[in-house]
Amino acid sequence: MNYLIQQASILGGEPVDVLIADGKIAQLGSIAAAGDAQVIDARNLVLLPGLVDTHTHLREPGREDAETVETGSQAAARGGYTAVHAMANSTPVADTAGVVEQVYELGRKAGWVDVRPVGAVTVGLAGKQLSEIGAMADSRAQVKMFSDDGICVWDPLLMRRALEYVKAFDGVIAQHAQEPRLTEGAQMNEGEVSAILGMPGWPAVAEESIIARDVLLAEHVGARLHVCHVSTAGSVEIIRWAKARGIQVTAEVTPHHLLLTDEKVRTYDPVFKVNPPLRREEDVMALRAGVADGTIDVIGTDHAPHPSEAKDCEWGAAAMGMTGLETALSIVQHTLVDTGLMGWAGVARITSQVPAQIGRVADQGRPIAIGEPANLVLVDPAARWIVDPAAMATKGRNSPFAGMELPGSVRATFFHGHATVLDGQLATPRTANA
Repeated sequence: MNYLIQQASILGGEPVDVLIADGKIAQLGSIAAAGDAQVIDARNLVLLPGLVDTHTHLREPGREDAETVETGSQAAARGGYTAVHAMANSTPVADTAGVVEQVYELGRKAGWVDVRPVGAVTVGLAGKQLSEIGAMADSRAQVKMFSDDGICVWDPLLMRRALEYVKAFDGVIAQHAQEPRLTEGAQMNEGEVSAILGMPGWPAVAEESIIARDVLLAEHVGARLHVCHVSTAGSVEIIRWAKARGIQVTAEVTPHHLLLTDEKVRTYDPVFKVNPPLRREEDVMALRAGVADGTIDVIGTDHAPHPSEAKDCEWGAAAMGMTGLETALSIVQHTLVDTGLMGWAGVARITSQVPAQIGRVADQGRPIAIGEPANLVLVDPAARWIVDPAAMATKGRNSPFAGMELPGSVRATFFHGHATVLDGQLATPRTANA
């Protein structure tokens, strides 16, 4: 199927027509007719390159009760994503070529988005021995990103060795920055609210100290470091310093850390329990400023679905994590675009172009130009919608935005020229007609 998108505003610019044919952008400009192409009226809609997530938990293999590659990919497509990086903390852990190839094949067969497995840094995420990094890089999955996300690679010698290893093939280590000794038993951000509630606090320095150590290790080795889910003002300053020094460091922030604060914990609702924890208003503002000035490179959803029983319990026993794929673009619009901090070209940079570069995904995050792969998303910035977790494609119902009215709606998603989402609803996977 070919598509003629009429009068779309590319990156928020002047309206043009876009012809998609044979999986690529075939024409741009004023297009009178296009044979049997399906016509899509895109007046007042913004056309962006398909979104790329550096941080998605698809749970499969092993935790299919929480999510599968199929359902997570569907959620990604509905959120405007055409590629996601699937984190390694599955069961079994993605620490061998066999497991990452399994995840890769599941994504390819599902056909909703490009699923790029992330390999574990250490065997079993145990932090004691490097995993089969080289074998995963050489596998069919061609893994470029490695992370023990959910657990910090706390041993500095092991972290140094991992950085040295991935440097050889232009890989990147994505670090979950959390000094474990400083966060034992922690339940929320350490601060005024935790003191009032009597909950064990999670100090900002637990994140900042690991980032400071790791940017220096990356400088020493000359390797690429990516910092997962940055959450504090101090972390932003350390990363800003490291970039000014020329260190190869990139960083991501989650949508929930751009909007929510630890004040939400006063409700004792476990939907707000997350790792790293929700921080102070001052941190939220620093994170937004860091995105706006380029210190923080990308939006990473940290989409972390859980079965209901893992969240419908008392706070102390609840799992950490929030869903995010289907709400991310709306939160970006709400916190960055509608506040005047960033235009749609900037949104394309932080949600598509730079994430694809970090993960070395060559055919994603490309310019909207003739001959480029048609990985695209059409967004209605004027739309308003109420977040209903029960209506989402993900299995997870643990959205912290439930009941909120958000701006912006994904109207269509094109994955290599195939419409996976049309009129805001799932259409068909690419493999069905490939």
